[in-house]
Amino acid sequence: MANQLDSFFAAMADPTRRAVIERLTGGPAPVIELHAPHDIALPTFLRHLKVLEASGLVRSEKKGRVRIVHIEAAPLAAAENWLSRHRKIWEARIDRLATLAEHLEETSDDD
Repeated sequence: MANQLDSFFAAMADPTRRAVIERLTGGPAPVIELHAPHDIALPTFLRHLKVLEASGLVRSEKKGRVRIVHIEAAPLAAAENWLSRHRKIWEARIDRLATLAEHLEETSDDD
């Protein structure tokens, strides 16, 4: 699980890769379409796709001469679950801190 999360966050750390994932939420796309909005050389873009594939975020299949890229939901769901658990932990800590601050404020007002 930790390795999968490390791979997910490393892949998502790059704006080009995030843009590819964002585009793929609308459905599968050929590599050439995914590359078009990016002002980088195709070999560089293909390295980004390799990172996304290695992390499990996307998969590709060849249809004739065209490579189609698909998003994979499992890594996104795993990251969302991890973030959700940690959000709950930190929200609870912040709530306890706010309660403590209110208590301290009340006791200082009594002085």
